[in-house]
Amino acid sequence: MTERMSLGKILEDRTESFKKKPAIVFEGKEINYQQLNENVNKLANGLKTLGICKGDRVAIMLPNIPEFFYSFFALQKLGAIAVPFNTMYKGREIIHILNDCGAKAIIALSNFAALINEIKADVPSLEQIILTGERTLLFVHPESTISVQMVYDSAFFESIDEAYKKVGEILVETFKKFGVAGAWYKHRGSVRVKGRKIGGFIISRLENLTIVNALCFLGNLKTDEFFKVIWIPPEVKDKVLEPLTSVEEVTGEKLDKVQFKNTLVSAFENILGIEIKEGHLKRDELFAYEKQRSLAHKV
Repeated sequence: MTERMSLGKILEDRTESFKKKPAIVFEGKEINYQQLNENVNKLANGLKTLGICKGDRVAIMLPNIPEFFYSFFALQKLGAIAVPFNTMYKGREIIHILNDCGAKAIIALSNFAALINEIKADVPSLEQIILTGERTLLFVHPESTISVQMVYDSAFFESIDEAYKKVGEILVETFKKFGVAGAWYKHRGSVRVKGRKIGGFIISRLENLTIVNALCFLGNLKTDEFFKVIWIPPEVKDKVLEPLTSVEEVTGEKLDKVQFKNTLVSAFENILGIEIKEGHLKRDELFAYEKQRSLAHKV
């Protein structure tokens, strides 16, 4: 009887024979077999520490990039079952695939994080969300968007989940006060109207502080100008920016930024039961702000 050879073992054998020969060519850069196998092994070990083992189903939501090969072969080495699917799929389609295969984990681009977090509650088997790739772009325009950063003592919120829930509620209430009746928020990250993103936020913890960074889309969004100056690989261009909308597009009215800011601040005060005063950052707040800026610039 002929012994069956796994794809992981085939990669090991090919690496022995063709160590320095190119295995992948991506955007003009060559990745040889030794580099490919080393990256695969690193990922396999990482997945193993997360509890991924033989027979587990792991979904792969990646375009044609090197990370897809690393993920696919890492799962082969663990004896897990790879379930790749089209990155064009939306919420309901993704929920069906993950539930149908009983996915224990999903590997996806970082810009899918908000989408996956929104549907996670509908996929009971999903234990791990593994993100890769620095391919997320944030559309910011001085005439169309408004950014808000707030810093709280970490003890103010019981948990990150509570912080996300409260901030999502605050943004929805603010948008509705400006006539966006269909605004809704489900889980971590995005406020939407008819499937389009009208606002988003990230909450992080640094030292003893909780930092809220929110971005709201107020005016007409000129994304075409954005892509004229920033080149994006064709296979991810449709994903680096989610479908967006704005208060002006939904209501037909142009907003005054100061009025929106004051209404948003009032909503934070009413829902959180606090008083917000403008002023200079305190020492710890300034440290957190500067550290967040430095991390952002490195990306």
